[in-house]
Amino acid sequence: MTFIAAIAASVATAPSQIELTVYNQGFGLVKEQRELNLTKGEQEILVEDVAQRIEANSVAIKSLTAPGSFTVLEQNYKYDLISPNAILNKAVGKEITFNRTLPDGSKESIIGTLMSSPTAVVSQGSGRSTSTYNGMVIQTRDGRIILNPTGEIQVNSIPEGLISKPTLLWLLDSAKSGKNKIQLSYVTQGISWTSDYVLTLGQEGKIGALKGWVTMNNNSGISFKDAKLKLLAGDVNRVQTFRGGGFGGQGGGFGAPVADAAVSTEQFSEYHLYTVNRPTTVGNNEQKQISLLEGFDIPVKKRLVVDAMRSYGRRQPGEGDIGTGDIKPLVQLQFVNDEESGLGMALPAGRVKVFQPDSTGSLQMVGEDRIDHTPKKETIKLNVGRAFDIRASRKRTHFEWIMSGSRRRGAIETFEIEVRNRKDTAEVVEVMERHWGEYTISKNSMEFTKPDSDTVLFMVQLKPEEVKTVTYTIRTTW
Repeated sequence: MTFIAAIAASVATAPSQIELTVYNQGFGLVKEQRELNLTKGEQEILVEDVAQRIEANSVAIKSLTAPGSFTVLEQNYKYDLISPNAILNKAVGKEITFNRTLPDGSKESIIGTLMSSPTAVVSQGSGRSTSTYNGMVIQTRDGRIILNPTGEIQVNSIPEGLISKPTLLWLLDSAKSGKNKIQLSYVTQGISWTSDYVLTLGQEGKIGALKGWVTMNNNSGISFKDAKLKLLAGDVNRVQTFRGGGFGGQGGGFGAPVADAAVSTEQFSEYHLYTVNRPTTVGNNEQKQISLLEGFDIPVKKRLVVDAMRSYGRRQPGEGDIGTGDIKPLVQLQFVNDEESGLGMALPAGRVKVFQPDSTGSLQMVGEDRIDHTPKKETIKLNVGRAFDIRASRKRTHFEWIMSGSRRRGAIETFEIEVRNRKDTAEVVEVMERHWGEYTISKNSMEFTKPDSDTVLFMVQLKPEEVKTVTYTIRTTW
């Protein structure tokens, strides 16, 4: 029962069809069909069972039976829900009955005026409010003042304005009477989704299987039953972040690629839209997981990277001590999101957990990373941890200024990077050296490539238990 029903001429039916589009930025778009029983002229309509965290300024209504046959003149969002505190707050100044048990075991009923409820909502300015504890005060009919009594409180009626569930109240002007099917849409906060992936490697770590899940959380204040569910991945701009609630407050073998038919995807505008291919119920205060994709026989490449100066360009200490000292190489896994790799589906942003079997075949977790929204044919790189048995040490062994008169015009430096393989298997370690400005390398103990203008890359081939040293001299001018 909705206690404001008495003021309305009609109550809209419950939703007959629900479509829910959830954005990965923490909000959702609800579209549903309802039926109104209208009379000609102005009337009030109640629309119950809307999300408690609805953005009321996003509500849109259109007639499917007779487009243009009515106009919504006013809309009110009723969110003052029935609760003991709400009832007591509105009962201040009214007569109540208080039943309590005395120390001798006898019972006493006190009739009096509620002067103060236990809690009160206090304005903090700028539209903010907070609840504060006041304590209960009752003035009895005979003039006594009772402070913070313990017992059971009875009120004579539900105070006006309280409702049992969030409700929209429309003042509507209709040009015709009769039943009218409408489409109601609105945006609600409190509902979100993320992607979670499990990458399971083979024994040698060169082939993997990827399983993707959608994880949804619904805290919107309402359940969506048998909804057509869509998920939008992308960076949708919103002018203002809505705050508050409404107006108130694996494992397995590696076989052939398998396409998961549970979810279909399409490119939509500059985003990607994922549609669950069956009706699903999303309960309030519930976390739900839905299968997103599954891919097998994915070639995976492992990289061991020594990148001592990676963060130095951002004025932060990098590996070791600002480019010197002992370094544990970064362990990075990478694969291509294409059909040849058993994938080829636009992957929404999310966490990737990586597992690999040990010598007994038991799966162990080897790392975790996040990926951004990744279109097909792009390379995915996962930083899963730091190498244990491979170490590097970096130091500058020579430095001199290049002078022009009394002015410094550059520098000549020599660097030495020792890479040690303490494993009983061969490994390749990528040693990246970063330099900025105009520079030339005059001496080097090993061949290198330049992935970009600021990076010099040495591919260090190491046999089991082998130690190699990379040295180079660089001349930088400015």
